[in-house]
Amino acid sequence: MFKSVLIANRGEIACRIARTAKRLGMRTIAVYSAADVHALHRRVCDESYPIGSAEPRDSYLNVKRLIEAAKIAGAECVHPGYGFLSESGDFAEACVQAGLVFVGPPASAIRAMGLKDRAKALMEKAGVPIVPGYHGERQDAKFLKQQADAIGYPVLLKPAAGGGGRGLRRIDRAADFDAALQGAVREVAAAFGSGRVLIEKYVSAPRHIEIQIFADKDGNTIYLGERDCSLQRRHQKVIEESPAPGMTEKLRQEMGTAAVEAAKAVGYAGAGTVEFVADGTKGLRSDAFWFIEMNTRLQVEHPVTEAITGLDLVEWQFRVAAGEKLPLVQNEVRFDGHAVEARVYAEDPEHGFLPSTGRIVGLEFPADVRVESGVEAGGEVTPFYDPMIAKIITHAPGREAALDRMAGAIDRTLIAGVRSNLAFLGALCRARAFRDGKVDTGYIDRNLATLGAESRGPDYAAAAAGFTHLLARDSNSAAGDDAEPDSPWNARDGFQLGRPRSIEVPLLIDSENADAVVDYDGDGATVTVGGMSPATDANVFDGKDTVFVLRHGRQTRVQVRDVSVAASHGGAGDGVIKAPMHGKVLELFVGKGDAVTAGQRLAVIEAMKMEHTLRAPFAGSVAELVVAAGQQVVEGAQIMLIGRPDAV
Repeated sequence: MFKSVLIANRGEIACRIARTAKRLGMRTIAVYSAADVHALHRRVCDESYPIGSAEPRDSYLNVKRLIEAAKIAGAECVHPGYGFLSESGDFAEACVQAGLVFVGPPASAIRAMGLKDRAKALMEKAGVPIVPGYHGERQDAKFLKQQADAIGYPVLLKPAAGGGGRGLRRIDRAADFDAALQGAVREVAAAFGSGRVLIEKYVSAPRHIEIQIFADKDGNTIYLGERDCSLQRRHQKVIEESPAPGMTEKLRQEMGTAAVEAAKAVGYAGAGTVEFVADGTKGLRSDAFWFIEMNTRLQVEHPVTEAITGLDLVEWQFRVAAGEKLPLVQNEVRFDGHAVEARVYAEDPEHGFLPSTGRIVGLEFPADVRVESGVEAGGEVTPFYDPMIAKIITHAPGREAALDRMAGAIDRTLIAGVRSNLAFLGALCRARAFRDGKVDTGYIDRNLATLGAESRGPDYAAAAAGFTHLLARDSNSAAGDDAEPDSPWNARDGFQLGRPRSIEVPLLIDSENADAVVDYDGDGATVTVGGMSPATDANVFDGKDTVFVLRHGRQTRVQVRDVSVAASHGGAGDGVIKAPMHGKVLELFVGKGDAVTAGQRLAVIEAMKMEHTLRAPFAGSVAELVVAAGQQVVEGAQIMLIGRPDAV
């Protein structure tokens, strides 16, 4: 076994590889970009080396710098993880030329499977079923349209190189072909450096079934079952599971055998995944699955296979790379129970799944399920890399139980500071169609609204809980050396002479304005926002001047809003600046006669141990100043008068 490994990757996969490598007694070597100086994968490894700026092309995609780091560190082997350079034949070759063992397939196998059109030609020659279509070299638009017409619509345009849904176009009518082709060619040329495309017959109700294969350097090749990756959004996997619903042992053997033949056709060694598309209109069948591509690396969803086989696939990768034979032969592979994986992303499903960047204020995962993550509380989600926060994996004797465990685990996962897709994942796990196994790759995109992936209004109950927390936090923090315990202005029991009173506090709930209403009576204060009382099932995390409230997988950000009194209190239109609530004038930023601009800060009032900024409603000058700093004021009391320019 190797004594050291350089992990040419970042995030959760780097952490996951390091865990197995350490168990096998290896010295683990991390690399990091300028954006990952404080990243978790640096700390879980024994040592780490900088490789460039935050831009991937200057760091994690820079072959020269990775090789240099491996040499400086004295690494014996390089594990590429997935993504970045994991499927680069040039990187694999550069490692070998530098005297390093590449933990993956030979460069020749990577290149053979790297171009989809050539890979399909190889598979066809090897007897592996492929989707009817055109995979040739000729690329003029007129000829390609003739091929599509002959295949019959609908058809798919796909890039010959690359993946991830880039350049993929479904064309339903001949009249739409030319425009779709032009758009696809532009996109794939920009993404992959080649504008070549291939054409395939569109499969109705497609299911994405992939077979995990493993091969050693002696040519021994086996399959480790299948994974169903049909729950996708815009061709990106969301939830994966194994076994595939509706899979029979006979069909598993047929698909597994086809995958093994695909691997042998290119002299494969190591871990790989052969992906098939199946026609799901009548269930999985022997005559309705076809090869689409081979991923010459470890897959993101490999923990699903590990859960049902009890194997460590990363350990197998190291052993095969070190020249060992496969630990098992085909008839020794055993499958136990059902496993599900959900990909947790920093993204906002309610607003088009836009990535959410920033600091992770709070992060909690359930302790009774497997979680793979490369971030932690206090860390950053940057705009430079994939926004995956974690993968949650559950395993149970049966599918229903595994999905129940997943739904429960998602409910108990807390992510604050950045938005996440937790609520969306929870809805998917509980969706009846998914529970019944009646989904295909288009299910999510057809059901976004029912899955909660649409804009929704503020959660006022969560906001009320957040504001209540702000009140308590600021009240506690204010009880310091300068507190005056005998002062009636510091009392927070709501006592007063006269009728019960209410205070309105302007809030910013995410990006929307709202008001919290604090009602005082003889029993103390009660808070409502939008007529809703504080939720009792919310979790609150503190930010600097903000709180993040997590409820039902959604995040609500709550902060007190700086307002111009003119916007919220009568009389301000005439320049009369009034106190929005009972409080103390902490600061005055202007004096009598000073000129002011619209929105300029005029004063700060502390009320209920919280600070509120008063701003000028319009440009003018301070005609009157009624109070002084340190003075107590009652709600509605005049603070100053701003005169309009034409009245000064």
